[in-house]
Amino acid sequence: MSTEVFPYPTVKEVAFQITFPHLFSIENKIGDFQDKIVMQFPDSALILRRQVVFADTGLEGKFESIPVKKGLEPETVRKIWVFKSKEKIEVSVQTNSITIVSQQHKTYNNPSSDKKFRDVIEFVIGNFFKTINVPIISRIGLRYIDECPLPSKDNETLEKLYDSTFPIDRFPVKDATGIYFSIITLRKNHRLVYQEGLAKNKQGQDVLMLDFDGFETEIASADFLKVADELHGIIEEEYFSIIKEPIKEYMRTGKLP
Repeated sequence: MSTEVFPYPTVKEVAFQITFPHLFSIENKIGDFQDKIVMQFPDSALILRRQVVFADTGLEGKFESIPVKKGLEPETVRKIWVFKSKEKIEVSVQTNSITIVSQQHKTYNNPSSDKKFRDVIEFVIGNFFKTINVPIISRIGLRYIDECPLPSKDNETLEKLYDSTFPIDRFPVKDATGIYFSIITLRKNHRLVYQEGLAKNKQGQDVLMLDFDGFETEIASADFLKVADELHGIIEEEYFSIIKEPIKEYMRTGKLP
């Protein structure tokens, strides 16, 4: 869809995840996996996250989370192995998932860039599968979260910059305290969760949030990269169908024309 690597992309976070049936052998093999990736992910930690149960607290029917008490079975404590690169790319492993999160990447697989998110996926997941036998992937997902500029909160600006899903003729943007759209749909034999909403960034400015989560279930482990490529193609096509030329110029220069 695009041969450009934009210096000022709207994407704020990209994540890749595979889930699989709980493999309790991971704890014994996590050190071997660490040995394979330690040069690129030297910062490591083990996080112990205590599970919670929900209890009905009485007549009002409220449910409260209650920490699991110490001394119960070890399964009540979830272990998360975390590995970070110098660029703050994070890999987290649990007994039923591995997740890669980056806030640095500007391209998935553009040949003109030496920093491709696809290369990270191939390196991390490839080494994970060399270490741990994962016969089938329960779910594979690729997610992009974009924070897009909206310099003026009105219909004219939104229509100039984006092909939005919002029903702005009926509900003008300037009058809305919140607008949110969400859909789960099929795209090219895969599934896509698309969410769009008005929000404010950390600087208090109005922005249009675009959230793309492409996923598939029950696939062979050997196909992880092929499916990741297909999911990226779906997300890229959707993204470029939403933004208009002024946003492309913004991503080239950092300024709206």
